Amino acid sequence: MATDILLPKLGFSMTEAQIAEWLVEDGAEVKEGDPLYSLEADKSTNEVEAPATGTLRVIAEVGETYEVGTVLGRIE
Repeated sequence: MATDILLPKLGFSMTEAQIAEWLVEDGAEVKEGDPLYSLEADKSTNEVEAPATGTLRVIAEVGETYEVGTVLGRIE
C-alpha cells in the first residue's frame, strides 16, 4: 500500500513552503525515518523524514512552492 508524502505544517503560521532539495533520488529505496528532502519555509530550512519504508516516487519539483498538505511524492 502506498503512503503519500505530504507537505508538513512546521510552524503555527506556515501555509506554504518550497522544496529546496530532494535528498533521495526518484525510484530509490527508503526506510522510515530517513531524510527525504529539504524544505524552505519562514526563512528556515528543515529536513523532512520518510513516513514509511519502500520505493520513493517523486511528484514535486525542486524550487517550486507548495501549500501545506500537498502530495509531494509517494512511497510504494
